[in-house]
Amino acid sequence: MQNPFKAMLARQNLAAGYPVGSWIMSASPLAAEAIGWAGFDWAVVDMEHSPLDQMEVIHLLQAVAGTPMLPITRVPWNDTVMIKRVLDAGAQTVMLPFVQNADEARRAVAATRYPPHGVRGMAAMSRGSRFGTVKDYFKVANEGVSVLLQIETPEAMAQVGAIAHVPGVDALFFGPGDLSGAMGHVGDLMHDEVVKLMAEGVQHCHAAGKPVGTVGGTPEAVAIYRAAGFDFIACASDLGLLMRAATAALSTIRAQDIVLPAQGY
Repeated sequence: MQNPFKAMLARQNLAAGYPVGSWIMSASPLAAEAIGWAGFDWAVVDMEHSPLDQMEVIHLLQAVAGTPMLPITRVPWNDTVMIKRVLDAGAQTVMLPFVQNADEARRAVAATRYPPHGVRGMAAMSRGSRFGTVKDYFKVANEGVSVLLQIETPEAMAQVGAIAHVPGVDALFFGPGDLSGAMGHVGDLMHDEVVKLMAEGVQHCHAAGKPVGTVGGTPEAVAIYRAAGFDFIACASDLGLLMRAATAALSTIRAQDIVLPAQGY
């Protein structure tokens, strides 16, 4: 099995631009499908901060499968059982939040691998195996999985080089929200100290030969992160983009000085 997200990162170059993504926070298959046709290269199907359960994840993956956009499934925690379940549900690229050190990184990778390279539980009949139709699935599935680990604290950032060197870690992902809070800059994701630490972390990831991504709330933030060297960047979320457009439209309407014509009564 091949992993399309790994393939996308491998073929990216400056001439072709960089992969731009978004976030699916709505837990809506319809919204996920719409975002998939908007032109984003990838999006995070988020289980950590949305009400998604196992079956709903399957519905979102099914919705996105008909679009050009590649899904990354973020599990709520670095939990072996949860990782097993989303892989059985058909997720190929998984993101794990709040990884703090190389030991936690090794546990994360092991949870995504079948023995003898890991501890993923075996089930012959799952959506991940295309309901048993993938030949020798247990032998080929490991190669089809991509693992992204989130770095979200200064303590984890100090260990990012060691984390990046763990075999089976395909990419790192810096979470500016939690990182800014842990640095004492709650709500100020673009604080100079936060951006500087993230840029330094990018250099450590690249020295380890690993791509690194992040998420920016606006196109302007995305541009700053790109200048810092990030390889793939998300912009906002489906709900964020919806609310931004909705409030902008409503603000424009209410700011207009509309004079209604006389009704003749």
